[in-house]
Amino acid sequence: MLEALKEETIVNKVGGRFKLSTLIQKRLVALHRGARPLVELQTRNLMEIVVEEILQDKIYLDSSGKPAVSENGAPADVARGDAGPSLDDLTA
Repeated sequence: MLEALKEETIVNKVGGRFKLSTLIQKRLVALHRGARPLVELQTRNLMEIVVEEILQDKIYLDSSGKPAVSENGAPADVARGDAGPSLDDLTA
């Protein structure tokens, strides 16, 4: 799973190594604060979950550099707002 970080695909998907690092860090904080994962994996490794969320286009950095959840790929509980703290909490 973490082999994906060695490839340029995930770097290009986010827009560069610094943006990738920012997105990973902010999403890890959100998961630690109680946000629900947007993908189902048989692991408790949060880094693997975040990488898979990026690869499946579930999360991305918006134009202002804030993390955002893809609306077309979000599970129903995210749409209801039951996913724990929002990603906007991380920029405050």
